[in-house]
Amino acid sequence: MLLACCALSAAPALAQQPAGAAQGGAAIGQGSAAPAAPAAAQSSGDPAQAAVPAAPGRISGTVTGPSGALLGGVRVLLMREGQPPREAFTGEDGQFAFEGVTPGPFQLAVSATGFTARTVTGALHEGEGAALPEIVLAISASVTELNVTVSTVEVAEIQLKEQEQQRIFAVIPNFYVSYEPHAAPLSSKQKFQLAWKTTIDPVSFVLIGVVAGIEQSQNSFSGYGQGAQGYGKRYGAAFADTVSNTFIGGAILPSLLKQDPRYFYKGSGSVASRVFYAIANAVICKSDRGHWQPNYSGIMGSIAAGGISNLYYPQKDRGAELVFQNAGIGIGVSAAVNLFEEFLIRKLTPNLPKRDPGKSHAKMDSSLHP
Repeated sequence: MLLACCALSAAPALAQQPAGAAQGGAAIGQGSAAPAAPAAAQSSGDPAQAAVPAAPGRISGTVTGPSGALLGGVRVLLMREGQPPREAFTGEDGQFAFEGVTPGPFQLAVSATGFTARTVTGALHEGEGAALPEIVLAISASVTELNVTVSTVEVAEIQLKEQEQQRIFAVIPNFYVSYEPHAAPLSSKQKFQLAWKTTIDPVSFVLIGVVAGIEQSQNSFSGYGQGAQGYGKRYGAAFADTVSNTFIGGAILPSLLKQDPRYFYKGSGSVASRVFYAIANAVICKSDRGHWQPNYSGIMGSIAAGGISNLYYPQKDRGAELVFQNAGIGIGVSAAVNLFEEFLIRKLTPNLPKRDPGKSHAKMDSSLHP
C-alpha cells in the first residue's frame, strides 16, 4: 500500500518535468555532445574543435547606367584583405555574382569604358546571400566633352553660299571668284550647283542678249542674217556657248579631273606679283587638294565647247582651226578678266567676307615664282 502511494506521488512530478530536459537526458545517454560542448571545447583549447570553418556566402548585384539601362561587360573586382582579388563581368542583364565568399568585410571595384569607376564596400555574414543595391555608373566626364566638328563639304557649302551673293554693282553675278584663299574644295555636286546657279541667273540671260545684240550690230556670224530671226539665232548660239563652257569647263571636267574652277583672289604683294598671278591663272588652277597645276579643265572645256559649236554656227565659222583659235582667244580673255578681278572688281562688289589679305598667298607666291 505504501509503495503504491509512493508511485502515485512520483508520477505527477515526472509528468511536470520539461520535455527538453527529458530529451537532453536521452541525447546525453546516447553519447551526443550537449549544446554547451563547443564552448567547453573552445575553453579547453582543443584545436580540432576550434578550427570549424564559417559557412561561405554569396555576393550579387546589378549594374546600370544613369538612364537605368542595364550594362553588360562591366568589370567587377572583389577585394578582400589578405586574399587575392576575384574578377567577374556583368552579363547582358547587367548582373554579376561571386559564389563561395568567406564572411567578413569586402570591397568591390566596378569599372567600364566610358563610365566613371565606382567602389562599393560591405560586410558578408556567415552563410549570407548578399544582394547589393543597384550600382549606377555615371558617364565619364571625358565622354561628355563633345568636340563639334564640321565636315569639309559643309564648310564648302557655307563658303559657296557667300560666293553666290557676290555681284558686281550688286547686280552682275561674280560667283566664280573666291575671296577666301584657302577655301574648302567643292564637291562634284557643288561644282554643278555653281554652274547651274550661274546659267539660270536672270542677269546672265540679259548679258547674253547684250552680246547677241553687239554681234548683230557688227554682223558677226553673217550667215545668221539680220532681223529678229538673225538675232534669235545669235542669242541661241551665245546661250549654247555659255552653257557648254560653264558646264564642261566649270563642272564636268573639274569633277573628273579633281580641279577647282574658281579664281582665288590674291589681294596682297607687289603690283607685279599680282599681275603675274592673275595672268598665270588663265592657264593654271588649284586642284581639289590645294596644289597648283595646269588648268586642263578650263582649256579642254573651251576646246570641247568650240567643237560643239560647230553644230550650230554658220558653215563659214566652223572648223578645227577656228575651234583652237577661239580657245586661244578664250585664254586671253580669261587673263584679262583675272586682271580686272584682282585690281578692280573686288572694289565694285559689296558685302564681301572680311579677311586678312596679308596672309593670303605667301605659299602661292613661292610656288608661282622660281
